Parts: sequence; structure tokens; C-alpha cells
Amino acid sequence: MKTLRDAKIGETVKVVKLHGEGAVKRRIMDMGITKGVEVYVRKVAPLGDPVEVTVRNYELSIRKYDAEMIEVEE
Repeated sequence: MKTLRDAKIGETVKVVKLHGEGAVKRRIMDMGITKGVEVYVRKVAPLGDPVEVTVRNYELSIRKYDAEMIEVEE
């Protein structure tokens, strides 16, 4: 299983599934990250947290913890 956390800089990936429960999963979905959407990885901070992505034509920073809950495919 590959997560958004594993995606490399400059890579575009497609969301397959969201893991997590309740409020955490809802917050991720409210940010526009839903099943089937494409996510472009723009930057990763030096220590890996946060990850900056482009999703639905806007830029978003996601914590490492949240990025690990987003299962993706290339």
C-alpha cells in the first residue's frame, strides 16, 4: 500500500482510499481530498512535515500524520 506520504516531489498520484475515523477523515475530505482525485506533490519540508500538494487547482499543506492516511496509486 502506497500513501501520499510515500509519493515523491513532482509526482502526480490518484487517491484510492482514505483511512482514518470520524473527524480526521472528515477534515481530509473537507480539504478536497476524496477518492479518485489527482494530487500533485509540490514540496516536502526537510523533516518530512508538512507535505505541500496541489489538489483541485489549489495549494494545500498536509501534516505527515494525515498524509499517511491517504492511500494512493500512480
